[in-house]
Amino acid sequence: MILNQAGTRRFRAYTSKHLDDLLLRAGLDDDQRLKVRAVATVLPFRTNAYVVDELIDWSAAPDDPMYRLVFPQEDMLPAADVARLADLLKAEAPNAEIQAEANRVRAQLNPHPAGQKELNVPRIGDEPVPGLQHKYPETVLIFPKQGQTCHAYCTYCFRWAQFVGDADLKFASDDVDQMVDYIRRHPEVTSVLITGGDAMIMGESVIRRYLGPLLELEQLESIRIGTKALAYWPQRFVTDPDADATLGLFEEVVRAGKNLAFMAHYSHPRELESPLVESAVRRILGSGATIRTQAPLIRSINDDPAVWSSMWRRQHAMGMIPYYMFVERDTGPQDYFAVPLARAYEIFREAYASVSGLCRTVRGPSMSSTPGKVCVDGVTEIDGQRYFVLHLIQSRDPALVGRPFFAHYDPSAVWLTDLRPAFADRFPFEVSTEDALLPV
Repeated sequence: MILNQAGTRRFRAYTSKHLDDLLLRAGLDDDQRLKVRAVATVLPFRTNAYVVDELIDWSAAPDDPMYRLVFPQEDMLPAADVARLADLLKAEAPNAEIQAEANRVRAQLNPHPAGQKELNVPRIGDEPVPGLQHKYPETVLIFPKQGQTCHAYCTYCFRWAQFVGDADLKFASDDVDQMVDYIRRHPEVTSVLITGGDAMIMGESVIRRYLGPLLELEQLESIRIGTKALAYWPQRFVTDPDADATLGLFEEVVRAGKNLAFMAHYSHPRELESPLVESAVRRILGSGATIRTQAPLIRSINDDPAVWSSMWRRQHAMGMIPYYMFVERDTGPQDYFAVPLARAYEIFREAYASVSGLCRTVRGPSMSSTPGKVCVDGVTEIDGQRYFVLHLIQSRDPALVGRPFFAHYDPSAVWLTDLRPAFADRFPFEVSTEDALLPV
């Protein structure tokens, strides 16, 4: 344990260079460890001493859900790809050769789902604005350059492409003036989400560089911060050297009349058990901010309604607001972690039915897909046939928000693109061939 003068643990990161030693604690043999290291050449690995020492039950590893949440698994990628990479590692091939093979595998994993690179990049004139995404009219996403890492990486993370060292795959910028200029030019923008990575990896002085100018924008009603720090490093808000200054900055945001909301990612109830988490949550809420909780439904980690109902009840008791159950995105090791939509709905429904009305602020299961956030509302039977009932919680086209639509029931479907429209020749967000041929 590493201690500072106040007697509290300082942050210590573990990366791929520590991976083999950590895998020994999980009881993996030489061949298994080699395959996990092969996977880690493609998908990023990072964790920290708090996660390793406080959250993982090593006596249950490698089946422990918190272990699976942060440590790569040998079967997360196609066996042939893992074998090729393992052979290169075993032969101590040149790093350039290993990276070339890793890049080949990455290219098959849809590193930027939902049109992020093609459809979401905003422009001033003809020039793209780096470090921003603008998918929905009222909301802009900000990717601070200094916030494009995390205290620990989740194995399911749909932002994995941010962390693999490829500049072409990364959203990031530190040009705050350009970001603010873009927002000013778009008065329809009333909310910003600071995301990454994790904004809370940044120190208070750096966060202030981004938040300060936003407070001058009268059009902004809310500022959201996407973070896993409340699960992976709650010390950030309690015992870190600038914890008090950070909380003071949050108070300034609230005094400026902005709704400050933390979008806190909790994937498993164990992440809520530490007294440090209770303290961190209390301090954030004490600043006037709110905390909304969300996470994807992940096979072998939280695909159990009892896990979700337990999380929602605990979060509500702590003063947080259950917000979203997401469907695992169509990127990275989706085939490994995905839960069929039919099963996802059953898990959500059963968990939802077992909590009080005050916990039923949660929405889902929701797919953050190319047209928008598509929610699976249920399965119905019409004339002896089963159908999915869905609607758009959010959409690129606001006119489609809230409109129900139907898809043929498919028990194996895991994503929107696996579904076929029912009672129509296309989904509401799809453009017909005739429409596409009309003059603009």
